[in-house]
Amino acid sequence: MSEILAGASQQPPPGKPAPRVQAIPAVLQRVAGRAWRTFGPALLILVFQLALFPMPVGNMVSGVIIGMLGALAALGMALIYRSNRILNFAQGDLGALPATLAVLLITLSGVNYFLGFFTGLAGALVLGTLVELLVIRRFFRASRLILTVATLGLSQLLAFAGLFLPRIWGERPRIRTLDPPFAFKLDLAGVVFDANDLLAAIVAPVMLVLLVVFLKRTNVGVAIRASAEKADRAFLLGIPVKRLQTIVWAFATCFAFIGIFLTAGVTSLPFGFALGFSVLLRALASLVIGRMTNLPAIAATAVALGVLENGVFWSQGGTELLDPIVALFIVIALLLQRRGSTRADHDETTSWQAADEVRPVPRELRRVPEVRLVRWVIGAVVGAFVLAFPHFLSTGTGLKAGAIVVFAIIGVSVIILTGWAGQVSLGQMAFVGTGAAVGAVATVNLGLDPILAMPLAGIVGAAVAVIVGLPALRLRGFYLAVTTLAFALAASSSIFNNLIFDKLGMEGIPSNPFDRPELLGRISLDSPTRLYYLALAGLMLAIMAMRGVRSSRTGRVLLALRENERVTQTYGVSVTRAKLVAFATSGFIAAFAGCILVYHQGSFREALFLPEESLAVFTAAVIGGLGTLSGAVYGAVFLRGSQWLLPAPWSLFASALGVLLVLLIIPAGVGGIIYRARDAWLRWVARRRGIVVPSMVADIDVRSSAEAEAGEDEAEAPPPIGAGVEQ
Repeated sequence: MSEILAGASQQPPPGKPAPRVQAIPAVLQRVAGRAWRTFGPALLILVFQLALFPMPVGNMVSGVIIGMLGALAALGMALIYRSNRILNFAQGDLGALPATLAVLLITLSGVNYFLGFFTGLAGALVLGTLVELLVIRRFFRASRLILTVATLGLSQLLAFAGLFLPRIWGERPRIRTLDPPFAFKLDLAGVVFDANDLLAAIVAPVMLVLLVVFLKRTNVGVAIRASAEKADRAFLLGIPVKRLQTIVWAFATCFAFIGIFLTAGVTSLPFGFALGFSVLLRALASLVIGRMTNLPAIAATAVALGVLENGVFWSQGGTELLDPIVALFIVIALLLQRRGSTRADHDETTSWQAADEVRPVPRELRRVPEVRLVRWVIGAVVGAFVLAFPHFLSTGTGLKAGAIVVFAIIGVSVIILTGWAGQVSLGQMAFVGTGAAVGAVATVNLGLDPILAMPLAGIVGAAVAVIVGLPALRLRGFYLAVTTLAFALAASSSIFNNLIFDKLGMEGIPSNPFDRPELLGRISLDSPTRLYYLALAGLMLAIMAMRGVRSSRTGRVLLALRENERVTQTYGVSVTRAKLVAFATSGFIAAFAGCILVYHQGSFREALFLPEESLAVFTAAVIGGLGTLSGAVYGAVFLRGSQWLLPAPWSLFASALGVLLVLLIIPAGVGGIIYRARDAWLRWVARRRGIVVPSMVADIDVRSSAEAEAGEDEAEAPPPIGAGVEQ
């Protein structure tokens, strides 16, 4: 009876629903799942560090501090991604310039530490605002690819300013450190922490909390989150999108400044492009692993990467192994991400496409006498100039001319993958380095003839490109760019410097100068002129082969894939196979160029294949024009010409300013403007001869030549009903 009464007492009163006892585990499960998605990757990185690179507690605390400072830059980069949906490659340089100013004021002018800090913070606020108003806003309607390349040019411009800034005090750029602003010492397991570490440990978490509160609790923060998904839709709803983007860039610059300024006290402040690039790489890894927009996950991942960096340094005596490990984490994170299939995902993909289609000369005009004459004259003049050019150059200038031709071949590989297939690659020099390594091994160790070594290098490069591109096949947008950049970082820090081979006890890539082999066993390659002709022959082969591919079904599939991947798939085209073909073709040509480059240099030089060089090559291809193969030549001349014709600091300034001006004035690149001028001339020829060209029908007045010449002002009256019927 007592059991019955107890059961009756647990029944709900009449008219009230039964309590949801089973809902509590479901809520806990959702909370646990959300917590795992946020902090799980960071925990796995820490477990990896503890298992392979253990270190004392003091070093771990130091790693946490460094990671929190890196999280500030990563969160600033995430803010800009939320606002503009781009990767801001100038994130490190935005903070480095005001941080350099503050450090110089403190160390050289004797300004108080805190006064110097707030001066730099004000400078960061002004810098971020000016950058958005003067540069970023000019690209508001441009594709994300163009805006991303603009941030590369902006990065170079800010790096130049950072190199020039010490000259105000009559000093040269060098690594600088900040003395502690007050006395504080803490010895933790043999690691001594001073006031700089204390300030970093306090300021960094406070800034992270303030950012979260700002985004979730303020009207401006909510508006920023609302406008992140679709700027045009937010603009129609009355949200001041442009003003919000100005605020975001100012905030992101301030976050980068605080992180780099505090880092100058904890470790040191390097200078130049290397500083911005080192900050960028850690921030990029945190963004990808943290799924780009999850701010707590990004911050936690950045802290874990800081601990891992300290662990690798403490156990290995250097951080060379860190880059391959981070690249592996990026690839794993990409493989575990889900592929989006919404309209927003599709819009994000297409907004990274920026190549304008270059039309060939219309068939109706190819046999017109003046068109044929101009084509033959231009071809003869250009051919004679290219062939005779090296005979009028000195030895050093002739070698530079040959290098320009080699980089033109590399530009062709970028155009195939990005301009034709719409796949953004930011690590192309890693594939070039692969071909150069194969060429060095084939020449020094195997004694192969160059005629065999060059295609062998191309085959290896194609295989490597396919392997690197596989993780990004299931994702859209810029994920291939992230994968290739991670590969370039890992290759330059562990493979091209023979670090991996030395640890494995294997023979690495020959790095000493070698005697250039004879081509076909007879033709010497020991003169700059012959090296130039070897590179020129390789460029002509690459262009002719790719022109054949462009006119084939494969080329049409690649262009269709670039324009609309989803529609292309509905026609029975295998998107995966088409992308793999693009990767393999681009990798083959890049590695083929790398083999020629190693013959040109007479040695394998790892400095040629740094990640910075990959970004420069990609920028040059965009400047030259991704829609045409000749854009590779224009881009190579622009890239290397600005570097060789001007002294070191000013060449960086000229390159940066040229990138921004070209993107602002002619987004289609130098090649695009040249072909537009050609099309304008062809329209004039068609009008003068009264030829109606279907491909240009939207650009001409389809009337009789007599009416066109008469230039009638009155519109022709509509024909009467029955006109055209038998009279």
